[in-house]
Amino acid sequence: MSVVFQKPHALTDVPFHYCPGCTHGIIHRLVAEAIDHLGIEGKTVGVAPVGCAVLAYNYFACDMIEAAHGRAPAVATGCKRANPDNVVFTYQGDGDLASIGTAEIVHAAARRENITVIFVNNAIYGMTGGQMAPTSLPGQVTQTSPYGRDVKTVGYPVKVCEMLAQLDGAAYLERVAVNNVKHVRAAKKAIEKAFRNQLEGKGFSLVEVISSCPTNWGMTPQKALEWVESDMIPYYPLGVYKDITAKEEG
Repeated sequence: MSVVFQKPHALTDVPFHYCPGCTHGIIHRLVAEAIDHLGIEGKTVGVAPVGCAVLAYNYFACDMIEAAHGRAPAVATGCKRANPDNVVFTYQGDGDLASIGTAEIVHAAARRENITVIFVNNAIYGMTGGQMAPTSLPGQVTQTSPYGRDVKTVGYPVKVCEMLAQLDGAAYLERVAVNNVKHVRAAKKAIEKAFRNQLEGKGFSLVEVISSCPTNWGMTPQKALEWVESDMIPYYPLGVYKDITAKEEG
């Protein structure tokens, strides 16, 4: 009997700790599939965040480093500059990257560091109990915004791809989602391209993945995926926000 579907080699056999319906597992698999397809597991170094994916070092078979909260791009910068032949990626949530780590991600992009960033945006602080995040939607109910996010007092959500697209140093920025098969396939292509850009020395690449958090959203997994489609994607439109490689190829 032929094998038609199996676990990527770049993932370990350790069971994920994520909540039922969480899409971190899908994103982990897409990253691992990209590593497998490009044949780079032996020279890849991942940088794990503080947040729901804090245990990512248990799941990827490549070398992994644990960074302090928000500092993954700085750690990745040091790792890549010390060992330029390595393939270095960070895996970060919205609280890690877009709040305490804002300075790190902005300046890594501005310097066009030749690293790959996987940015998981589920619009909430997941690991710490569901507080409002920099990416929480206007009116979104969280533990720290029980009446909904009030933009008059706390401001508007941070749109990372749109913000980084203004920097000359950013090479490739794309926002994808993993709430249905079509979007998962597009996300896989984007993640693989972000890694290939690094292999080709193109510079800073970031893929923002719109993700779900059924537990902290107070929804069933199915309703959470529907909410991604009906609420998150309209506010965070999918697509390529910058791609210098497209200009070069054109």
